[in-house]
Amino acid sequence: MLPEQDLSFAAVFAPALLDPAQTAPAIVTGPNGKAAGKRYAVYRNNVTVSLIEALAAIYPAVQRITGPDFFRAMARFHVRSSPPTSPLLFEYGRAFPDFIAGYEHAQTMPWLADVARIERAWLDAYHARDAVPLSTARLSAIAPDRLADTVFIPHPAMRIVRSSFAAVMIFAANRDNAPAARIDASTPEDALITRPEFDVAVRHLPPGGAVFAASLASGQSLGEAASAALEASPEFDIASNIAGLIEAGAFTSLAPGDA
Repeated sequence: MLPEQDLSFAAVFAPALLDPAQTAPAIVTGPNGKAAGKRYAVYRNNVTVSLIEALAAIYPAVQRITGPDFFRAMARFHVRSSPPTSPLLFEYGRAFPDFIAGYEHAQTMPWLADVARIERAWLDAYHARDAVPLSTARLSAIAPDRLADTVFIPHPAMRIVRSSFAAVMIFAANRDNAPAARIDASTPEDALITRPEFDVAVRHLPPGGAVFAASLASGQSLGEAASAALEASPEFDIASNIAGLIEAGAFTSLAPGDA
């Protein structure tokens, strides 16, 4: 823990760092006690640049879509409105997707915020706690008459992102240096993000799949989750969805007493 005097200094020093309209705090001085406004301005610029670069590292697909200049301008506005709350840079930018959704100059790309949400989920899955995924054999051992009451425990890395646009396809097309292809963004797509071992995987969920997976992850039984999925999408296929979730490593175990 920092000494009380250091905390007091930080409380005075930090607020103007992300607001160029504010003058350097009076406590910032150079040799012989002279004002050090220029030095503070250089430091302030370095802080802003480092946060913008952190956002670029977290959201590479968004930056590729918008181009570096657009991205940096958008990120700069976000940095000034949302200062960090953690010393860990990978924790920064959680509010960036919501910021993008409301950013005036991004309204011609209404799917961009959902692409950013997938990228944020990708990073969170990457840093999630390790766990051994549920095996097909473990599920197969459940008695048929108890299957509907079975409750699944989600993997710590499991994430679901729902979108009214083709966010999964747009994300996948912009996470590498492959030539950009024309994509019909109007088709809704839901993403399942998992990391069963070392690599994060992003999968496009079939109709009803997001409702099913989210219901299971929230603690609903298999029967309850299947009913919710069928209500959302009459074409929902429970067998293929269970198989897909287990293959993706979305769950780790079954709740005690349910199998």
